[in-house]
Amino acid sequence: MREYLEYGDVTAAARRISGQVRPLAVAPFDVAPSGGSGVAWLGLEHLQFTGSFKARGARNFIEAHRADGSLPEAGVTIASGGNAGLACAWAAQQQGVRATIFLPETAPEVKVARLGGYGAEVRLVGEEYAEALAACREFVAETGALASHAYDNPLIAAGAGTVLEEFRARVPDLDTVVVAVGGGGLFAGVAAAARHHGIRVIAAEPERCCALNAAVRAGHPVDVTVDSVAADSLGARRASALAVHAAQQDGVSCVTVPDSEIVSARRMLWAEHRLAVEHAAATALAAYRAWQTGRHGETGAGAASDDWPPRGGGVPGGPGTTGIVLCGANTDLRTLSDEVEMG
Repeated sequence: MREYLEYGDVTAAARRISGQVRPLAVAPFDVAPSGGSGVAWLGLEHLQFTGSFKARGARNFIEAHRADGSLPEAGVTIASGGNAGLACAWAAQQQGVRATIFLPETAPEVKVARLGGYGAEVRLVGEEYAEALAACREFVAETGALASHAYDNPLIAAGAGTVLEEFRARVPDLDTVVVAVGGGGLFAGVAAAARHHGIRVIAAEPERCCALNAAVRAGHPVDVTVDSVAADSLGARRASALAVHAAQQDGVSCVTVPDSEIVSARRMLWAEHRLAVEHAAATALAAYRAWQTGRHGETGAGAASDDWPPRGGGVPGGPGTTGIVLCGANTDLRTLSDEVEMG
C-alpha cells in the first residue's frame, strides 16, 4: 500500500462522491478581541451524513472498489462502533452493499441500534475491541469480504481530503487550515490537497493523545498511550504512515493542546454559536485559539516557518485567512451540558 497521497487521489475521490455527500457549509468565526487580526472560518463538517467527515472516505472507498470490480459479494466489513463504523454502514446502505460491523459485547445498545438502522449486520464478539477486530479479520479470511479501516487506507484518506477542496471553493483566499488528528486519515487527505494549493496545515492533537506528534519525533509511526477527553474519536494508538509522511512535508505544523482547552473550545462553540460538536471537533478550534496566544506544543516540518505560505503569512491569528474544520458531532449531549454548567 502506498505510504503517501497525491493531489490526484483527492480529486479522483471528489469526482466519485460528487453529489453523494453533503457539501461543506462554512460560517465566519468571530476572533476574540485578544486574538490577532486574521479572518477565520468554521468548516461545518459535523453536519455531514452520519455526523462526521468519515462518510466521505467510506463512500469513496466503496465507489472505487465497485468501479474496478474488486467489491466482493460478501460486501464490506469493519470493526468499529464509532464514526468509522457508522460511515461504513451508511455508505454500504446507500450503494446496496452488504455491511458487517463487529463490536465488543460491551458496546452501548444505542450504537448497535444505530448501526442496525443503516441496514448493517452487527456482530457482537468478546468484551474488548481487540476481540471484535480479530473476529472481523477471521470473517474476511472466511468470506472474502472487503475490510475497511477507520483511517489507514488511501481511499479513506483521499475521500476525507475532499473537505479541503470544498473549503477552498467557498473561501478562495484560504491560506491555513486546522484539522484534528487521531489516526490521521482526515489530516493526510487534507494535507495532500493543501500542499497542491499552497495552503498551510495545522495538525491538532490532545496533549495526552498524540500519535502523530510522537511519530514525527521518532521519524516513523510508534505506539502511544491514550488518555484524553477526546479519545473516543482521536484515540488512535498509532498514526498511519500516510499521516506521518504528510507531517514531514513543508507547510505542516503539528500542535498539541490540553484537555482543558478542548473542553473550553467546545463549551464556547455551544455558548456563542449554538454548535454542538464532539471533543475531536473542538480540538481543532482549541489549537487555533492556543496558537493565537502561543499556548501550544509544536513539531513538524513547518513548526517554525512563519513565512509559509507565501500569500498573506497564513499564521493563525495573523493577517491570513484560516479555516477550522469541525469534523464531527457524535457526542453525548449530557457531557456537553455538564461542561456548560461547569463553565
